[in-house]
Amino acid sequence: METNETKHLTGHASNEKEFGGFVMNGLLALTAIIIVIIICITTLVMAIIDDNGAGVVASIIAIVIILFLSSGFVLQEPNQARVMMFFGRYLGTFRRVGYFYVNPLINTKKLSLRARNLNAEPIKVNDKQGNPVMIGLVVVWKLKDTYKAMFEIDSQTMAGPNAAANVSNIMLAFENFVQIQSDAALRQVAGQYSYDNNEHPDELTLREGGDEINHELETKLDERLDMAGIEIVEARINYLAYAPEIAAVMLRRQQADAIIAAREKIVEGAVGMVKMALDKLSAEEVVELDDDKKAAMVSNLMVVLCGDDTAQPVVNTGTLNT
Repeated sequence: METNETKHLTGHASNEKEFGGFVMNGLLALTAIIIVIIICITTLVMAIIDDNGAGVVASIIAIVIILFLSSGFVLQEPNQARVMMFFGRYLGTFRRVGYFYVNPLINTKKLSLRARNLNAEPIKVNDKQGNPVMIGLVVVWKLKDTYKAMFEIDSQTMAGPNAAANVSNIMLAFENFVQIQSDAALRQVAGQYSYDNNEHPDELTLREGGDEINHELETKLDERLDMAGIEIVEARINYLAYAPEIAAVMLRRQQADAIIAAREKIVEGAVGMVKMALDKLSAEEVVELDDDKKAAMVSNLMVVLCGDDTAQPVVNTGTLNT
């Protein structure tokens, strides 16, 4: 029966189910098989001694059958699962941890449910304004639905002929699937935002988006990877820069923006200082200045306060009118 736990966040029903077939304690089964093998070997030896041809044949057949039955042992570690198949029919997913014995006619395909890390190489994409940028991401993912992982995508063909025997081959196939879908999702998200935007500072950008951009990227990846039964634990942009062909131009633009911002701050402070100086001179009646003298003083103070180089003082030994 399908439960809420067998559904993904996207609302798609899962065909995954727990294996409900014959399962026996592995140590008990091993003990029983060893005892039966000892009995068969003893019977074979006795048949040879008694020159009993039928007994020899029966003992050999029994030993062959016992050796075949011994292929049903399963050793399962934590965060591992086995997809159980009987002549092509899906019987369920076996998740119990330990040493067990199952029907040797069942074909088991082992999968890892442990979290895996993908550090994708930076790729070149165009942002919202059409500027080429280099962007990379890191993804933490794991298998959640073994049925989708094995039967909704062609993972076994991608893993090669040894997929059933080597779990690493099939997990590498999943990793390749995740990488391709991650690139597609990253291009989709990056194309919706500008790298930065000084004209509209309130607009969300790739450089300043942070958690919001990462959350949207994670959502897009979940949508794309749900078909493969893969769950995204975390997805983050870990590299962001302009493409080499425009990096120098954009650096000069950023430097110009920084210089303009610094100049605005300097001028704002200088105006305040000049006003304070004039008000101070007038309040304390140190000297009376007409409009022309005030204009000259303001000009000199602005040059001194806003200039990049240190001002060289000129001592006036005459009167204010000279």
